[in-house]
Amino acid sequence: MEDRPDNLSAADARQRLEQGNDRYRQEHAAHPHADGARRSEVAAGQHPFAAVLTCADSRVPPELIFDHGLGDLFVIRVAGNICDDAVLGSLEYAVLHLGVNLVVVMGHGSCGAVDAAVHEMDFDGPEIHSHIDALIAAIRPAVVRARRQEPGDLLAASVRENALMVADQVREAQPIMVPLASQGVEVKAACYDLDSGEVTWL
Repeated sequence: MEDRPDNLSAADARQRLEQGNDRYRQEHAAHPHADGARRSEVAAGQHPFAAVLTCADSRVPPELIFDHGLGDLFVIRVAGNICDDAVLGSLEYAVLHLGVNLVVVMGHGSCGAVDAAVHEMDFDGPEIHSHIDALIAAIRPAVVRARRQEPGDLLAASVRENALMVADQVREAQPIMVPLASQGVEVKAACYDLDSGEVTWL
């Protein structure tokens, strides 16, 4: 773990993401690294400066939200931005082999997966067992945490708690993530607002 590639510090990576999100929100997006020259450059190898675990929702594309392009972000997308062994393995690859120092776990408003966990998938008709149940089971602890706060908006509170919970899971994962904290690797939770386009850091 001592031979990780050089990369931006977590603080510098976050600053780049914040600047890109500001451009996106203000409709001044630069759409960098999206041309043929960049495509040829990254064909030889990737050097993303941050990793983003976020939802598979079609309204939440990290490259657009943070105004970055090809090769800039290492992105994992799964409904409800949940964490399992495959997700952890992907993030471990990013920090170990690509030198990424910032991992962002980003939830978003009106998340359907979190809403399903809030309402426990109240289907009409016969009970249906599917792989969606695994998503709900992973998110349910965040809903429990949110309910204890007695929030006015349980869904919004559950989205925040889910992002925080998953960030904790990634941060505390052994044997890779915990030791890398001493080498400057940071895991941050965030939430994206569908209406304003703003990413709030939690």
